[in-house]
Amino acid sequence: MNAEIICVGTEIILGDILNTHSQFLSQELAALGINVYYQTAVGDNDKRFSEILKNALDRSDLIFLTGGLGPTTDDITKEVACKLLEIPCHYHQPTAEKIKCYFARSGREITQNNLKQAMIPENAYILENNWGTAPGLILQKQQKTLVLLPGPPRELRPMFEYGVKPYFQSQLAQPIVSKNVRVFGIGESLLETKIEDLVRCVNPTVALYAKDGEVLIRVTAKAENSQKAEKIIDQMINKLSERLDTHIYGIDVDSLQQVVVRTLTEQNKTIATAESCTGGLLASKITQVPGSSNVFGMGLITYANQAKQQQLGVLETTLDTVGAVSEQTAIEMAQGLYQKSQADFCVSITGIAGPTGGSEEKPVGTVYIAVAHQQKIWCKQFHFARNQNERDYIRDLSCLNALNMVRLTLQCQDTFEKNYQ
Repeated sequence: MNAEIICVGTEIILGDILNTHSQFLSQELAALGINVYYQTAVGDNDKRFSEILKNALDRSDLIFLTGGLGPTTDDITKEVACKLLEIPCHYHQPTAEKIKCYFARSGREITQNNLKQAMIPENAYILENNWGTAPGLILQKQQKTLVLLPGPPRELRPMFEYGVKPYFQSQLAQPIVSKNVRVFGIGESLLETKIEDLVRCVNPTVALYAKDGEVLIRVTAKAENSQKAEKIIDQMINKLSERLDTHIYGIDVDSLQQVVVRTLTEQNKTIATAESCTGGLLASKITQVPGSSNVFGMGLITYANQAKQQQLGVLETTLDTVGAVSEQTAIEMAQGLYQKSQADFCVSITGIAGPTGGSEEKPVGTVYIAVAHQQKIWCKQFHFARNQNERDYIRDLSCLNALNMVRLTLQCQDTFEKNYQ
């Protein structure tokens, strides 16, 4: 089955919003064994949209349309699609009632144009929208399938997960199963050389997706049933684990912070943070995870030297001699945090996020991370900058590496014996 994606919305064309739908849908469809050959973005113009959709219908079996399902006059996706396919729309009372209930729950007054969303194409498969008002739709005619999805990511992504994915999985002759292996601390190019032969496998397939600081490995298998497909995948994951060892931080997990919070919870351990250049970002990442209140008790932002002295007891002589961005300062920050919090893991970060403030000795991107645990310290120096204006990148990588240091300590006794002084 060959597919393409058309993202509808003038705001995409103007660059007012980032189009993440194409990436998300392409990755999800690849995991289902569906090839995506074309991606297009078009504004809210019925003539241009009609031309693009006509071309798509000529060359593709499956077309995903995102956006343009709202109540206003410039929301034209459903109308144009139905006109080209010559499918009539009818008022659908159950959908209308859902829309009315949505407005009632939010305490907002419904207007007549909102009920435009209750006009449903004849014989359409309705994808329930529990996150907004516009239902998704699957239309089929003359061996062509159109999937219409709402524009907001908070609506589109769960609708795909709970509606679209099960629909297509039920259509497949052979089940296709995927698992995501999360890898941290090794670059994509080096990673590929370590598993080059595995990447060439046909069933299961092994695909790499690079992200800042980490790589996602998606392992996908086909088999006569899901159990056999999972067995094939697990055999491949065992091979990956043998080669990548502790670089693998989880299977089918969302993030490093999720793994760290879960492991801290399982081991009945606690964590506290003291941040300078990251300004509370590490604490924010930890507290994004549900249940983090069971393990996270304190986060301090000691941006200024005076705060480092007053809140964490960093010595004035340390700041005067080696500076705020130094191994000794990071160590004293973590030690002072332990005195305040008594947490099992006390993490400190100090560095130069830029774009200014660097020097030849300490360029932008120089970061020190210290973890105090069991009255010992592991401190590590990093250099994150690729150029002079990557403040967000440096801050994010600092937090991820801090989390990874905690993860390694939690999961491997050798890490503690090797690194903590």
